[in-house]
Amino acid sequence: MTSPAEAERGHAQLKQSTTATVILSRNRKKRTEHGHPWVFQSEVERVEGNPQPGALVDVMNAQGQYVATGYYNPASKIIVRVIGYQPADAMDAGFFKERLRQCLEHRNRFLPGATAYRLVYGEADFLPGLIVDRFGDVLVVQLLTLGMDLARDAIVQALAEVMKPRGIYERSDVPIREKEGLEQRTGALYGECPRHVLITENGLQLEIDIVEGQKTGYFFDQRENRAAIAPLMTGWGARSGIALTDMETEAGVRTIPVNANGKEVTFPWWDGATVLECFSHTGSFTLHACKYGAKKVTCLDISEHAIESAQRNVELNGFADRVEFVVADAFAYLREQVQGKEERKERGTSQSKKDTSKPMTAGGGRTWDVVILDPPAFAKTRQAAEGAYRGYKDINLHGMKLVNEGGYLVTASCSYHMKPERFLQAIHDAAHDAGKVLRLIDWRTAGKDHPQVAGVEEGHYLKFGIFEVRSRR
Repeated sequence: MTSPAEAERGHAQLKQSTTATVILSRNRKKRTEHGHPWVFQSEVERVEGNPQPGALVDVMNAQGQYVATGYYNPASKIIVRVIGYQPADAMDAGFFKERLRQCLEHRNRFLPGATAYRLVYGEADFLPGLIVDRFGDVLVVQLLTLGMDLARDAIVQALAEVMKPRGIYERSDVPIREKEGLEQRTGALYGECPRHVLITENGLQLEIDIVEGQKTGYFFDQRENRAAIAPLMTGWGARSGIALTDMETEAGVRTIPVNANGKEVTFPWWDGATVLECFSHTGSFTLHACKYGAKKVTCLDISEHAIESAQRNVELNGFADRVEFVVADAFAYLREQVQGKEERKERGTSQSKKDTSKPMTAGGGRTWDVVILDPPAFAKTRQAAEGAYRGYKDINLHGMKLVNEGGYLVTASCSYHMKPERFLQAIHDAAHDAGKVLRLIDWRTAGKDHPQVAGVEEGHYLKFGIFEVRSRR
């Protein structure tokens, strides 16, 4: 641990190379002292010196006491992004190599043997504005801020030395760069960067498009959540009248599944669930459903490119005979299935006076044992949160209506502005309107390669829940 005297000497050395200091306002919340990595313009009393945009500055409180060191951008609402709470000389290759080794150590500890994960998660890895995803021997980076953009060469050098990749590809094609006064950009930064790379997650193979895929090409944050659906995928055969029984054969007694007529069931996935995955992207939940024993999976996305990616991944893992693919808007598809289900139910009642010789006005009417909803963020800003609430309520309402009695709704939100309690309220309100009673089975956040700094709410973006669905009426 650094002694006060050593820290003071280090700070004195930093002052020789640092030309500016940001003084925080007296009347503000002590967020920076509590570990928050962002200093907003509104929190600053004054800036002493003449710092260049992207340069390191000291952050001092109103009493002149050192608080942190970060890089400076007067064009952003976040004027300083903190890189540490001890003095630092520069964000050079040596600085990044040390931080990258710490990132790698964390992933090796909590994801032993894995070769595909988020290597650097911005502020949570004390490298604000930098994202690095590892796809085997290929790295994909996002430089989201001016400070990191200016350090591009040092970052590439450090990544090359620490990780020894085959290639490093940049996917800084995100709107947040424009708030930093930067243009979006993509392209190879180092070595050989094939468009498609193969990775392994939870024993499954996936082909990832790092050039045209969403964000960096894949969402690693749901790794543990995808594995969490395993218990939902089997145990459904009895609902179809299938039971295990001992049967005498020439080779002796063996246990086999038989249907209600006593005939042997030869389909190997007879005990599996029927599953609907909406917003499939690369088909990751579909793959996990099949791995864990699902009988039939409907894989849906509005993007033909996404469905093509999902198809390749399904074929790669040998699951093609159990998966059907649908290119459609999830909201419209769910509504169509609900309308069809309700019309079929109405036609089936003895009180119904509908002419059953006429074709149904609504299509669909399908239901599933497990419905999985993993949509993109509905709320990109605080102002959009209320509209997002309505979107989450609507999609979960229709989703749970299509879950077979006693089945499961798997639902997620990656909208930071949709707080956990508000997301749960949307699901609860949807259940009330749908006439359902939900039992919360599992509640999770992002995986271990997406750590969260305590007290930094901005890092708590992902909500993931598994609910059992029962009818109330």
